[in-house]
Amino acid sequence: MAKIALFGATGRIGARILEEALTRQHNVTAILRDAARELEPRPHLQCKPGDILKPESIALSVMGNEVVVSAYGPKGADPGHLVTVAQALVEGVGAEQPMRLIVVNGAGSLEVSPGIQLVNTPEFPHTRKAVAEAHREALAVYRTAPFDWTCISPATSLEPGERTGHYRTSTDQVVADGGGKSRISIADFAVAVVDEIEHPQFVRQRFAVGY
Repeated sequence: MAKIALFGATGRIGARILEEALTRQHNVTAILRDAARELEPRPHLQCKPGDILKPESIALSVMGNEVVVSAYGPKGADPGHLVTVAQALVEGVGAEQPMRLIVVNGAGSLEVSPGIQLVNTPEFPHTRKAVAEAHREALAVYRTAPFDWTCISPATSLEPGERTGHYRTSTDQVVADGGGKSRISIADFAVAVVDEIEHPQFVRQRFAVGY
């Protein structure tokens, strides 16, 4: 069983990662910015206060764990917070080594063809561009980390759906099926995150998942 510190445990992706990790009987510490918002008690789960925007708070809250997972999303806040979080995680987790960092990143910086990123295609929604570009900048920050890190990007469509336990991976390319459709359920994305915790395949790099 791994000892996992999880940021973003109350979000739509983080909640599924939490469920998947607990189902596999890993010990999870949910790091909550709002200390009054404790999760329902469950075996192998504890909650601690912590601020993902502050390196010193990160270092204190993740102490004693083996893996730090961030499913942080700006949720309507300034997309630039993604870069601030990346800088804080690299510094905060870096202060508590040895410890691995796994981060949920966006799909926008994945390539749809050699040298062409999804965010730079004409079809990419303008309303999502700022977040996608912030995720891309955050990824560049994680790549500077002097310790073991992994960023995981989903397919272009990440929606609620069944847990099949099956998915395919790539490194910097969008994962699409034979018909060109790129999708994965949040449940199976969570499976991929916990699989990477249990059986590291993409240390110090980004990878993508989809059907």
